[in-house]
Amino acid sequence: MPERPTLPRRAAAEAMAAFGLVFCVGGAAAEEASGHAHLGLPAQAAVSGLAIMALIYAVGHLSGAHINPAVTFAFTLTRHFPRREALSYISAQLAGAALAGLLLLAIWPSKPGHLGANVIGVSPGSAVVVEAVLSALLMFVIMAVATDTRAVGASAAIAIGGVVLLDILVGGAVSGASMNPARSFGPALASGTWSHFWVWIAGPLVGATAGAFAYQLIRRGRAIPTVGAGA
Repeated sequence: MPERPTLPRRAAAEAMAAFGLVFCVGGAAAEEASGHAHLGLPAQAAVSGLAIMALIYAVGHLSGAHINPAVTFAFTLTRHFPRREALSYISAQLAGAALAGLLLLAIWPSKPGHLGANVIGVSPGSAVVVEAVLSALLMFVIMAVATDTRAVGASAAIAIGGVVLLDILVGGAVSGASMNPARSFGPALASGTWSHFWVWIAGPLVGATAGAFAYQLIRRGRAIPTVGAGA
């Protein structure tokens, strides 16, 4: 059985993954806002979904590929992750996101598109509800593919990347569809865009927790045979 990486190595993997996510998302936003590319919301959603998918394949076997403080928080509350390691993971995620944001600032000193910092298109109250619902859906899928042996593990990255893409298509123009405090933190730090920042902390934390406990509630008991599975 392969030896489990040490906590520092796993935290480093989380930092690298958060860096990659923020750099891709923020870079795409900067290109769009500067006029160097015309991506639109569907392409922006694809950037996030594909980045998450690739990063899960890259570091999932090392750190579990949380890449998101809200995911780590929800895993910890549902006892799928050691409480003593949660702070190391969250700190690493925020550090990686901050480094990516600062690198984007060096590349784009005029801060086009606020370097990917989130903005809201509705009231803060409505935005936090949207973030919570989107984060709950994301965490529900993550719990299914990451904690339940009845799920198809090889498709985890595709499923999670797909729900990220879907969430952004649904809520990107409303709340920014961050679902990830680290993803919001890096661009906000680099661009100085802190307006309503609490939305992208509270929404994902509440939503991810709700999604995790919802899956815990319904997973109990015998699995229902899938149509076509030969049952």
